[in-house]
Amino acid sequence: MENQSYKYLENYLDELQSSGKISFSWVGLKMRFSGRSENSLKLALNRLVKKGKLVAFYKGFYLIIPPEYRKRKILPLELFIDQFFRFLDREYYVGLLSAAAYYGAAHQAVMESFVFIQKPPMRRSESEGLKVNYLVKSVFPEPGIIKRKSDAGYFRISSPELTAIDLVAYYKQAGGMNRVAEVLSELSEQMNAQKLYEILNDSIPVAVLQRLGYILEEVLREADLANPVYDYLSTRNLFPVRLIGDKSGSHCRVNQKWKVIENYSIECRLD
Repeated sequence: MENQSYKYLENYLDELQSSGKISFSWVGLKMRFSGRSENSLKLALNRLVKKGKLVAFYKGFYLIIPPEYRKRKILPLELFIDQFFRFLDREYYVGLLSAAAYYGAAHQAVMESFVFIQKPPMRRSESEGLKVNYLVKSVFPEPGIIKRKSDAGYFRISSPELTAIDLVAYYKQAGGMNRVAEVLSELSEQMNAQKLYEILNDSIPVAVLQRLGYILEEVLREADLANPVYDYLSTRNLFPVRLIGDKSGSHCRVNQKWKVIENYSIECRLD
């Protein structure tokens, strides 16, 4: 028979879920059950964690795992990421391959999730079935961040255009420049040239935009998307930049339009 002394916590989880919440904080729990000792609350929490009904995702932040997600032992990122950052009282947006996957542009299963934050940095979150990497960015290009609906509300995610820029800027985290080009080949179907131009700003390194324009035009043959990048760069003094930053560029051909040193040959499967 279910131990009735712990039933109050399960009833509380049901109460939260019925109001559309799938997470709670330790502070909120203590306030809700102020008449109970911290030790008894911790015992009740640990019991439900062992049963797979809760996940301690972050210090003081718990996820409720409904029956349909028990086998996975974690919730999909989009269901809780906004509640998590509201708990932290910090800005964020889902990006890189995690964002591309929502636009149908990730060719392979995304094993890790990527979330952009501002300072201070955060350690990677690891739960069984989910790894979340937090990448620090000093300036958020707000026009490139949109709200996308999930079953648990809305969450912030980079637009297709900002996703493309970030993929090139963080190509190592995205699996290399070949992988980036493959993802861009599909992501380009969701991109809009005018929206791309509108999010270009001084916080984006010129070298990143040179590489992006080069890939769009020379590799993917997407001149319509490359043109706004070139228009933006036309007022800047461009200096030669290596396509792959950590590979020697001596004796390599330089693309004169984009001033990109072709020290790497991108090989990607274009459907």
